[in-house]
Amino acid sequence: MAIRPDRRRRGLWRKLVLALVLLGLTPFALTLVYAVVPPISLPMIGRAVTLRDVDRRWTPLDKIAPALPMAVLSSEDARFCLHNGVDFDAIELVLNQGGDKGPSRGASTIAMQVAKNLYLWYLPTMVRKVAEIPLALWIDLIWSKQRVIEVYLNIAEWGEGIYGAEAAAQYYFDKPAAALTTREASLLAVALPNPIKRDAGDPSRRLRSLANLIRSRAQASGAILACVK
Repeated sequence: MAIRPDRRRRGLWRKLVLALVLLGLTPFALTLVYAVVPPISLPMIGRAVTLRDVDRRWTPLDKIAPALPMAVLSSEDARFCLHNGVDFDAIELVLNQGGDKGPSRGASTIAMQVAKNLYLWYLPTMVRKVAEIPLALWIDLIWSKQRVIEVYLNIAEWGEGIYGAEAAAQYYFDKPAAALTTREASLLAVALPNPIKRDAGDPSRRLRSLANLIRSRAQASGAILACVK
């Protein structure tokens, strides 16, 4: 007996919905895996499949100079230890200031940036921003704070094809990440918003000024960032 067209369509829709649900759940499942397995970000995968160079050398947090996570957090997410992956106060402030443009990078936490790099890089901006929130909350719930910053420091882009603290330290300063000085760590931190144009190894006067500011903030952070010490 032939299958009726309307029944066939319903069957196709059910399969499509199931596929979308499974696709949406994949990042949540991968987060469980990445709690113990070094992850690879979508930008790295994108470069690899197009046969472009990728320099990433996974380095545990305790093999990275403490000055770097402190500088990065002081620059990118100063309330890192105080929120659960999403800084709703910062988002509300930026929304109020930005009107209908939505939250900018200033409202993006480290966990949200990890979610973007691992799972959401190629999505349209507004779709990505919405998806970042539940994923960041999940990441912060499943991982320790140390794991969140460890993953971020190993997937952050610090130049064309340069990913992670170890590759960046070797490329810009010819030394391992464990040997970075507070000055070098601060230069790497302030390069992150635009690592293609901001050269940590040959900083402009403005970049040096920003680095000095971040270095001062990091040194004064004290108990605020104690969760990663």
